[in-house]
Amino acid sequence: MDLFDKILALSQQGFFCAQILAMLALECDGKENADFVRAMSGLNGGIGFSGDVCGCLTGGACVLAYFTGKGEAEELEDPEGIGMIQEFIRWFREGPGAEYGSVDCDGILEGNPANRMQRCPGIVGESFEKVMTLLEEKGML
Repeated sequence: MDLFDKILALSQQGFFCAQILAMLALECDGKENADFVRAMSGLNGGIGFSGDVCGCLTGGACVLAYFTGKGEAEELEDPEGIGMIQEFIRWFREGPGAEYGSVDCDGILEGNPANRMQRCPGIVGESFEKVMTLLEEKGML
């Protein structure tokens, strides 16, 4: 199954952008983490279905932080993590954000939920590929 088909299959199961990014990244890392995926649901629909910041943007930042952030007292945050997140944000603003004139869910969908099926899978796929590229460049995957 190719990436686009995986994204569509997860979407049809009721998952949204940030959750799908998390699930795909976990799969690449050979893990499952329902708690992480569940937590990402707060980002659905532009943060709590408010139409605010796209779940691909916030979800991508969270996925990068999952791999680079501090999670336990004895752990150290990867010093390159924040730079990776900033690079992802820049990429999103200049890519999907520029293409649709917004980084907000409502702006990307132009206020029409019917646009979700035409726009979101491609944005999820592009975002996932960028996140994976950033992680691979730093030897984290």
